[in-house]
Amino acid sequence: MKILVCISHVPDTNAKIPFKDGKPDLTGISMVIAPYDDFALARAVELRDATGGKLTVINVGLADTEPTIRKALAIGADDAVRVNAQPTDAFFVASQIATVVRAENYDLILTGRESSDFNGGQVHGMLAELLGLPCVVPCMKLDLNGRTAHMYREIEGGKEVVEVQLPLVAGCQEPIAEWKIPNMRGIMSAKTKPLKVVEPATAEARTTVASYQAPPARGNVKMVEASNVGELVRMLKEEAKVI
Repeated sequence: MKILVCISHVPDTNAKIPFKDGKPDLTGISMVIAPYDDFALARAVELRDATGGKLTVINVGLADTEPTIRKALAIGADDAVRVNAQPTDAFFVASQIATVVRAENYDLILTGRESSDFNGGQVHGMLAELLGLPCVVPCMKLDLNGRTAHMYREIEGGKEVVEVQLPLVAGCQEPIAEWKIPNMRGIMSAKTKPLKVVEPATAEARTTVASYQAPPARGNVKMVEASNVGELVRMLKEEAKVI
């Protein structure tokens, strides 16, 4: 069983990110594995241990992403691949991962449901389409019985149970697994685990960022007595203009 987990290098979700020259200024901001990718990685470690397989993580990014990749190795991945390119957009990232997958023939490819920086939620679907594989998103439970994956995902009004033959792509979220914290042994072993750097394949980005804009500042809060429903309705209609 060969498992590949795609990880993103994103700002700490607790960080307050300032803007500079019209774009986010990440100077001094701690970078982490995207939270949904952490769920995918945690379940992949469990499946690797259960099947006696091999777990690889992949990241599309420049050299500054390597501490994040090493953390994934400390959590339990066996080796890693870094595609040496700036992740310009979802299609470019999916194309780079697809190139690596074609050369290695992975049985199971896991991603997070979405990254926590741009929240696009596009890479898993594009990757599956490029590879001609089925894709299940959001995957909230994943078990394997031989070459059959048993999954469920939330849909409007309930849950959908899915069975798919490997290989496949799944975009994961909680409660698929509990996050794993690297222990000292994992941190030490991560320093010597293989991290292969490959140059990017030819692929053009399909989208560009036109501009960044911070959300408007919140206005003053107006309090209305619970008994004064008429005034609340008037304010929503005439001032907030939402009804």
